[in-house]
Amino acid sequence: MADLIKVDLIKADLVNASLITLGWRERLSLPQLGISMLKAKLDTGARSSSLHVDTLESFQRDGITWLRFTMHTSRRQPADVCCEVPALDRRTVTDTGGRRTERWFIRSELELAGQCFSVDINLTDRRHMLFPLLLGRSALNGRFSVDPSLSYTQSRPHLMATDH
Repeated sequence: MADLIKVDLIKADLVNASLITLGWRERLSLPQLGISMLKAKLDTGARSSSLHVDTLESFQRDGITWLRFTMHTSRRQPADVCCEVPALDRRTVTDTGGRRTERWFIRSELELAGQCFSVDINLTDRRHMLFPLLLGRSALNGRFSVDPSLSYTQSRPHLMATDH
């Protein structure tokens, strides 16, 4: 039994050694949305990722549901970023207070720590939160480990925002 535990610990160490370690907060970009730099809180306790939006409306384009939303990328940035993207779907999300709400989800490319990958993000009002983006474990799993004693371990994203 003790040998099995040692093998499991060695496997876990090998997996963690191959992952990039990030802090509890990092800077990233969402190039498809035209956002070249955004501060995010990394939360392994949250399943999904959430992006703050100030306004949100759905509309139809060629028989497909699209979402139009505005947001501020930082507290110091007074200008709105306006985005139009196809809706992925609507899902029920349970927040930290146990309240269940229906939220729109989008899929967008995200650049973090030199990696670019697709992530599902729900759109919600996070105006009372410190970070406009909460990056949940679904986006982090298999790519990164998070050390809560660290903060801003990566350099600012270099990716130029693409047209959206």
